[in-house]
Amino acid sequence: MNDSKVLIIIGDASETLDTLYPYYRLQEDGFVPVVAAPEKRTYQMVLHEVKPGWTITKEWEGYTLDAEISFAEIDPEEYVGIFFSGGRAPEYLREDPDLIRITQWFFDHEKPIASVCHGVEIPARADRVRGRRMATVAKCRFDLEVCGGTFVDEPCVVDGNLVSGRTFHDNGRYLGAWMKLLIEERGKRRGGLSSEGNDP
Repeated sequence: MNDSKVLIIIGDASETLDTLYPYYRLQEDGFVPVVAAPEKRTYQMVLHEVKPGWTITKEWEGYTLDAEISFAEIDPEEYVGIFFSGGRAPEYLREDPDLIRITQWFFDHEKPIASVCHGVEIPARADRVRGRRMATVAKCRFDLEVCGGTFVDEPCVVDGNLVSGRTFHDNGRYLGAWMKLLIEERGKRRGGLSSEGNDP
């Protein structure tokens, strides 16, 4: 069993900074980010920001990213944790039955989970936010609360195995808490040995 692989969930229109920051941050601590999507192909990420003078989010094309594995191929037991990126992708990804299966597994087995921005729409659709405290972008507060969760307007919210942030502006605030959980989980898989630092 691999003790370093971590799933990053994306689709077309995943937010670039939501996705790439954890993608590279994982590598710094010796984890292997595995990009997963509906199918193995190249996906177009986007940039999201409220432009000065605007009251809604404007979207630009960002970088592209290749998915290494499809949701249908995933055995969640092979992974240490999972990350739900934001952007518009979760709006359609949340209807994928294999992604719902995977999401429920990570919640039910209390493995390290992180979500940012619109990423909340996936665990909400999987009926796994009931009674949980989460941060998300304000426009997704309804999605969280209608599914039984509690919205918290903070840059980092830790609720057991679940870590969340509001938007990519919180990247430097919430990712560290998730990394700590991943390192602890990796240590358990290695028989309780310390896994601090950049140990591959």
